[in-house]
Amino acid sequence: MKNEKKEDYAELKERMLRLAAEFDNYKKRVKNDLDNARGIGKAELAASMLPILDEFELALLSVNGSDNKSLTKGIEMVYSNFVGMLKKEGLKEMETNGKFDPYKHEIVMAKIDAKRKPGTILEVTKKGYTFNGIVLRPASVIISKEENQINDDKNENNR
Repeated sequence: MKNEKKEDYAELKERMLRLAAEFDNYKKRVKNDLDNARGIGKAELAASMLPILDEFELALLSVNGSDNKSLTKGIEMVYSNFVGMLKKEGLKEMETNGKFDPYKHEIVMAKIDAKRKPGTILEVTKKGYTFNGIVLRPASVIISKEENQINDDKNENNR
């Protein structure tokens, strides 16, 4: 009987330890899931604010030549605070100098440019942004293309 109690005690102790370990793993999983959900929520919020950021940049361009210095200064301050807050949370403007990258850039036009290698970014029409490493919006770019590539594209369309 004494031996039976020891076995019961050992079995209960082992079940309790397993249950405690499972509960600890559960807490870690829930914390990880909450952190991921919080990050996704922040990324979605930042993505929804990108059109506002674009409009602020257009407003800055339009008031830069204005005689109303206080209006210009006010818009610059609001824009600066807005961008600073987004950057603090993880927003970054995408690099657009150099060669076209299909994972970061979206081609809106290709121009013939004999001076540059094909696929070189000539101009950015819309800025691209990442949020903590996630691409929120690819940059819209105009790239260089050789003249014979243009003719090849026309020949393919005529077939």
